[in-house]
Amino acid sequence: MTFEYLADPSGRPAWEGVLPGRPHPFFLEAGQGEHAKLFVDTFSVLLSGDETEGQFGVFTSTCPPGEIIPTHAHDQTHETFYVLEGAIRLYVQMPDGDQVSRVLGTGDFAFVPAGAEHAYRIEEHTRLMGVSSGGFERFFQTMGTKVDDPTADTPPFVPDGPRMGAAARQFHMDFLPGFDWSRA
Repeated sequence: MTFEYLADPSGRPAWEGVLPGRPHPFFLEAGQGEHAKLFVDTFSVLLSGDETEGQFGVFTSTCPPGEIIPTHAHDQTHETFYVLEGAIRLYVQMPDGDQVSRVLGTGDFAFVPAGAEHAYRIEEHTRLMGVSSGGFERFFQTMGTKVDDPTADTPPFVPDGPRMGAAARQFHMDFLPGFDWSRA
């Protein structure tokens, strides 16, 4: 059995062109944006580095509870976590080497600067909003797969190793397998 993530058989997402691609005022209605599926999560880009001259991007993610997102660090990307609804546990290694673990609930916020090792686990169905250094918001489309409907019940999309490695290199990201969070 196969599953189509895009309705257009040409492989072009229905949302193509919804963002202006340059600094220009625009509006999005609920559910609009550029959508991608990565593992079990659905990511929606609301504003990209193209519209902010590379300064920042804004995205949301809708995530069911599950396993920990692998530990990683971004060489050039600052990242925020704002919980719109639900709960996540965020793990961060501090500059002094201490490990911190904190549950973020609805309305809570966290900032992870570039270079900081971090991971997270979705504790309950969660909607997050993230702001990152411009350009990184496209990581989810690069490593995942584009989808037309962010609310559709689609199966997980699990990228293969080469795709994960290529996306990590393109976005200056290091996955840190085997990282031990037992001190958090």
